[in-house]
Amino acid sequence: MAQGLFCSLLIGTIVKTLGEQAGLPFLVDAGGYAATMSGAAMAVAIGFALQAPPLVLFSLATVGYAANALGSTSLVPGQAGAGGPLAVLFIAIIAAELGKAVSKETKVDILVTPLATILTGVALSAWWAPAIGTAATAIGNVIMWATELQPFLMGIVVSVLIGIALTLPISSAAICAAFGLTGLAGGAAVAGCCANMVGFAALSFRENSWGGLVSQGLGTSMLQMGNIVKNPRIWLPAIFTSAITGPIATCVFHLEMNGPPVSSGMGTCGLVAQIGVWTGWLAPSELALANGAAAIVPGAMDWLGLLLISFVLPAALCWAFGLWFRRIGWIKEGDLTLQ
Repeated sequence: MAQGLFCSLLIGTIVKTLGEQAGLPFLVDAGGYAATMSGAAMAVAIGFALQAPPLVLFSLATVGYAANALGSTSLVPGQAGAGGPLAVLFIAIIAAELGKAVSKETKVDILVTPLATILTGVALSAWWAPAIGTAATAIGNVIMWATELQPFLMGIVVSVLIGIALTLPISSAAICAAFGLTGLAGGAAVAGCCANMVGFAALSFRENSWGGLVSQGLGTSMLQMGNIVKNPRIWLPAIFTSAITGPIATCVFHLEMNGPPVSSGMGTCGLVAQIGVWTGWLAPSELALANGAAAIVPGAMDWLGLLLISFVLPAALCWAFGLWFRRIGWIKEGDLTLQ
């Protein structure tokens, strides 16, 4: 699912933003087309992971498009839903398994399998997706409300949890997209993701040199999961760092993510989060606008906060924590080496 999300909405957001800033309509259109197909891409990726046969796999494109579109609606009049990716996850799994169950069971498989997969998926989308969208929006609103009310405490909670989700083999981007995290909560999520990505890149520079710096700092800290399983204590410097940078983001710099909510869970991967914060300053996303965001002209403090939260503090703090952990023997030579 995360790969489908990256190859559609995320890359589309990057391309569209570059096109808008460079004045290139072709890139704007290409990015828009990619983002529009996010539901289909996620569903096909889920089907691929479930080893769905070809007729089921291709039929899931329609299922994903419907689930994402209807999950972005809400049972509350006048309110948009944020549960598109979450609806795609549940509905695509059910439709794929049903399609697999009937696949090659009849002599007219080319008709039966697509019909069963698509009709099941679209029916479930119409039945469940709006409710999922409403529920996801409600959860996201509670998180954002709590962050506004208690920016210090929730800055820690959101930063640590989303940072952990980014490093685990799950999708922090999909979580942020599903709950529509924008505003201060989105800023705290950015802090947590950067603490893990840039943090691990700096922490393991001794073992992995420049290749590891780039692959983790601009790729993903998920590369360290194998080492974390062997020695979970190597994760503590990044977690401690996220607990510090989260409240700094919310309380000191008031860093808000008002671009696409999915960017909140991307950290420095392709600089998606930083581009999202920037676009949120200039032209907030529809969901951010619905949550009360407004376009601003960023000042020096805004740029300083983005730079410190995204790069400087994660690298410095995680490296410092790492020195201490190496000194007390919790991190040993080779514990952070990437295979």
